[in-house]
Amino acid sequence: MSSKPVLYYAPRSPPCRAVLLTAAALGLELDLRPVNVKAGEHLSAEFLKLNPQHTIPVLDDNGTVVSDSHIICSYLADKYAPAGNDSLYPKDAAQRRLVDARLYYDCGHLFPRVRFIVEPVIYFGVGELPADRVAYLQKAYDGLEHCLANGPFLTGDQLTIADLSCIASVSTAEAFAPIEAEKFPKLVEWVKRLQALPYYAKNNQEGLDMLVGLVKGLVAERQQS
Repeated sequence: MSSKPVLYYAPRSPPCRAVLLTAAALGLELDLRPVNVKAGEHLSAEFLKLNPQHTIPVLDDNGTVVSDSHIICSYLADKYAPAGNDSLYPKDAAQRRLVDARLYYDCGHLFPRVRFIVEPVIYFGVGELPADRVAYLQKAYDGLEHCLANGPFLTGDQLTIADLSCIASVSTAEAFAPIEAEKFPKLVEWVKRLQALPYYAKNNQEGLDMLVGLVKGLVAERQQS
């Protein structure tokens, strides 16, 4: 009998939260294994065997090892979606390409800009949130606003893994680079729409609060010293 898929993760991490949201949307229970990146646990010999890129999250589904949150989300949606319901990651080629394009927007534009703000504070002793990096992050909101022109979600009328991946990044970004409602009204409504999901608080908000509290606390502490 197969066991639950194991997820190596950190609750603060936006990509890890994207996977948690996807699993929750699928009604899938994961065996959660925390990894302390700051302590270097991702560099252990055991972890490097799982993922030589030494990044989290990593999924081990009874011997099938998958890394990168976007690939993990697509893998889970393909394997564990209820029969006859592929809405989270459509099998139709054209629709799937659209979802993939939004996933790539997250990994190429959204999340990297979030990382460039929070990681220097957490790992390298930086004591400020540079205004130019905040402005650069806010520029990424425009692409999402245009994506929302054709429906309530990033690819149209249906919630997909693209929404779940992007909300993990956008909710984090918003804490440091506010979304201007006048410029991005559709994006503001989209965030509220995702926040209303019944599994959002447990699988995204809790880890988000941990991350924001850590970063803002470190900045305040360093600015006082």
